[in-house]
Amino acid sequence: MTRLRPRLVSACALLLLLLAATLPAAAAKPAAPAQEIDALLVRAIPADGPGVAVIAVKDGKTVFRKARGMASLELGVPLSPESVFRLGSITKQFTAVAVLMLAEEGKLSLSDPITKYLPGYPTHGHTITVEHLLTHTSGIRSYTGIPGYMSGPKIRAGLTTAELVEVFSKEPMDFAPGAEWRYNNSGYVLLGAILEKVSGKPYGELLAERIFRPLGMKSTRVGDEGPILAKRAAGYTRDGEKVANARFLSMTQPHAAGALVSTVDDLALWDAALYGEKLVKRASLVQAWTPAVTRDGRPTRYGYGFGVSTLRGARSIEHGGGIFGFSTYAVRLPDEKVYVAVLANSDAPAADPGTLGKEIAALLIGKPFPARVPVPVDPKLLERWVGVYRFDPQTTRTITLDGGKLFSQRSGGPRLEVKPLSESEFFFDRSLTRISFVAGADGKAKEALFYPEGADEAEKGVREGDVPAVPSETKVDPALYDLYAGEYELAPGFVLTVRRDGNRLLTRATGQEELEVFPASETEFFLKVVDARITFVKGTDGKVASLVLRQGGREMPAKRIR
Repeated sequence: MTRLRPRLVSACALLLLLLAATLPAAAAKPAAPAQEIDALLVRAIPADGPGVAVIAVKDGKTVFRKARGMASLELGVPLSPESVFRLGSITKQFTAVAVLMLAEEGKLSLSDPITKYLPGYPTHGHTITVEHLLTHTSGIRSYTGIPGYMSGPKIRAGLTTAELVEVFSKEPMDFAPGAEWRYNNSGYVLLGAILEKVSGKPYGELLAERIFRPLGMKSTRVGDEGPILAKRAAGYTRDGEKVANARFLSMTQPHAAGALVSTVDDLALWDAALYGEKLVKRASLVQAWTPAVTRDGRPTRYGYGFGVSTLRGARSIEHGGGIFGFSTYAVRLPDEKVYVAVLANSDAPAADPGTLGKEIAALLIGKPFPARVPVPVDPKLLERWVGVYRFDPQTTRTITLDGGKLFSQRSGGPRLEVKPLSESEFFFDRSLTRISFVAGADGKAKEALFYPEGADEAEKGVREGDVPAVPSETKVDPALYDLYAGEYELAPGFVLTVRRDGNRLLTRATGQEELEVFPASETEFFLKVVDARITFVKGTDGKVASLVLRQGGREMPAKRIR
């Protein structure tokens, strides 16, 4: 808002007082978007904990720019809009645009096999192209999904690009290239390696030269180690109900998949540059923002480094990020010229940046999400939705009723309550995600429609059967627990520690919280908070030599090491 000149203020104020005395009271104006966004932040983010920085841009003008929460809990320093955050996977769009820049210059082609640039990389007889890497359809195993890697000690090591590629290069393929879509950090590390090979420069230097400096992105760089980075926010996590410092991660390891640090201001510059074709041509962006399709014609909702979806009926180009100590989200609605970035300095924030970002973007286009207020529903009416729903070959969602409340549990995941908006529609607390159920002609449940994080389009699950019987907890002599106590290696650096606590048996995987397991028999145990079971295996000498963890459709044997 332009300020009035000082000599005009008193006259204007007098005129306003006279008008107020003679005119009838006017109806209160609706809150401006900035006021609504500010109120949203105050409700969602405590001022004395880790927080967020937010920027919201419409038609090229910043309509909201603010931070709430603390940059350093130890020093009592509040966050500011200038605070620097790790971006996590928002990095991928920068990597993708860098690839497109070199493609436009004729230095590489998206249809090139990756072995043209990385001749020693094992492709197991497949042709894997640069485009496969961009779209997460390569079938290469994602190194962040290797059991125990992210929670083990190796993640602390500083690695060269070649050493990082070596971490996953010998892993088996998950599927044939183009057959499926599966989010893949390894693919973007390989893109970083290709960029380095083609340009002859380190990934960070290439981006600084071609993107950051030309756009004036003064607080953006690869990694936050090395020279002091002004206004860098500390990263936090959660240990039970307490806030804790995030675990150390060598920023050499996220590489082109997630190693950037930046500010909301720099991200707004980045978005504006994409509108202005300062980096790549419009045709390249259209390609990047077009969902890839698998070989059998299934759309993937992902282009080149950008997620492609809709938000309240508007086309949306978006991406989130999660990395030790930080959670991030950025969305652009290109047809409405809206851009929102939300950066949080916690990997377990009070409010999800994706939820906040989508709520803010919806406000800016005048289509706010409706209030999510639970309504009372007779538990007898909820019984018909109980069952197992199949969404794809790897994914089911089990719906159960417990104490008059409905719960949803994704295969291998935690059980979460869903609260009723009506007899057939439900929402997840602190989330825009909702699920609705469709009954067949006989009145029985037929389908579940899952809308992740406010999506307009549903993922459809078909009811395939009743809920399997939950293991019955049985009584065993707690003295047996002494036999099971020890450490079991699920993967190099990834250990499941088992210990006795009186009459309870507790387990803790490396880097994770401690959870109680319950006996179904003397050797079979199960968890109640996640869909997982443990079997202890005795050797010929009668001593426990190993265990088998069953979770998410996988069986993971673990040898006892202590």
